[in-house]
Amino acid sequence: MAFYPGPGLGGHCIPIDPFYLTWKAREFQHSTRFIELAGEINTSMPVHVVARVGEAVNSAFKPLNGSRVLVLGLAYKPNVDDERESPSYRIMQLLSEWGAEVAYHDPYVPVIRPTREHPQWAGTKSVPWDGNTIGGFDAVVIATAHACVDYQELADWARCIVDTRNAMATVHVAPGKVWKA
Repeated sequence: MAFYPGPGLGGHCIPIDPFYLTWKAREFQHSTRFIELAGEINTSMPVHVVARVGEAVNSAFKPLNGSRVLVLGLAYKPNVDDERESPSYRIMQLLSEWGAEVAYHDPYVPVIRPTREHPQWAGTKSVPWDGNTIGGFDAVVIATAHACVDYQELADWARCIVDTRNAMATVHVAPGKVWKA
């Protein structure tokens, strides 16, 4: 099975299943430290991503506070509309807490549905995919690498890209524009 690391844990079952195994193993006095450590690392990834966004916008002599940041991909995995437990929500929350103006684009999630976990985002609409809109953001964070997104257009339009999915690896882009996270 392929494994593609990204900006954190997401989905409604995969992030939970290993912790169920940990809980069950404890009943039989077995340690699952590796599973717990992986969970800690993956849970902290949104903090790392936001730190990289801060570094990226700061490199252009702009603070994160007041910057306009677009999160590209709200769904927790590519090419689906399921955003349950998506790390994009945590990234958006952290960026907001740092004073950034946050928006998102996801062709599969045109409007954020109400949830208990993220009620502040309910009703927020995906921004249009066009040069004027994308170019108006100080940074774009690729959180989900949907196949239908034209990454060459993103390279041409965006000022700065923080790539958590290695989506820009094969795209021609100006040096210094892409930051890995």
